[in-house]
Amino acid sequence: MNIDMIRAAADRLKGHARRTPILTSPFLDEIAGRRVYVKAECLQHTGSFKFRGGWSAVSALTDNALKTGVIAFSSGNHAQGVALAAREHGAPAVIVMPADAPAVKIENTRALGAEVVLYDRATESREEIGDRLSHERGLTLVRPYDEPQVIAGQGTTGLEIAEDMNAAGVTKADVVVCCGGGGLTSGIALALAAEAPGLRVRPAEPEGFDDVTRSLQSGKIERNARLDGSICDAIITPQPGDITFPILKAHCGPGIVVTEEDCLRAMGLAFERLRMVVEPGGAAALAAALFHPDALDGDAVIAVATGGNVDAAIFRQALETLT
Repeated sequence: MNIDMIRAAADRLKGHARRTPILTSPFLDEIAGRRVYVKAECLQHTGSFKFRGGWSAVSALTDNALKTGVIAFSSGNHAQGVALAAREHGAPAVIVMPADAPAVKIENTRALGAEVVLYDRATESREEIGDRLSHERGLTLVRPYDEPQVIAGQGTTGLEIAEDMNAAGVTKADVVVCCGGGGLTSGIALALAAEAPGLRVRPAEPEGFDDVTRSLQSGKIERNARLDGSICDAIITPQPGDITFPILKAHCGPGIVVTEEDCLRAMGLAFERLRMVVEPGGAAALAAALFHPDALDGDAVIAVATGGNVDAAIFRQALETLT
């Protein structure tokens, strides 16, 4: 993995991915005690940054591989990103999804033309299912985070942050990123190390699923004790990736752990102050920026709002935190 791969992915994404805005609110600044810049990747195609990695990986395939098709496993955001990229390239797509994923994510993935295979995330391995189906059908497996072309695509988010923060005169700040397996976090870290070294990436994770935070502390890959039971489904993974962890270790500051309640409050405030819909896992970075000020350095913070694919029932819970 290197910055050249990220720049090449940016070229392939031109005219396909949205350049998402950075949003601000004086009300959020007051809560955080510093300037807060929110990178709104929830406004990306399919409602999350995952479209970047999906398009990057699918667009790099050969014509023969596209004709045969692709397979991916995901709780929903990578699923939709790969499904849309595959459809736009005329390639069949099979997506392995947990049966307890938000209904909106399963429905949207099917609506994008993908075949959805459901599994029990507590008792079955999505990796084993994905490997088996890819071999049986000759499909190309597009992993959600431990895949160089996916990381390269996600890293284009970091190129945009570097440009926009330079234009805003912010050259030193923490960049908080919602972190599951580390594809987005490592991609942004690589991009910023090359383009804006004063911006330091900080992973944000939900309580009880803080494998990256613990791994950075111990210096070796740590695994989560369980893989279900959190509303932050978008960033629940078994452990950091073999490709992503060395990048995280080399370029990231310490992780920040947030509660589900923090995420719901951040979702409510994002809607109230930015008119933006964010899902629980996609709000972890904003939650860290708003409610964990002592964990951050400097007078500014950039929070990446990574996804907005949330069921109505959960979103109602978030809005209730405003009353």
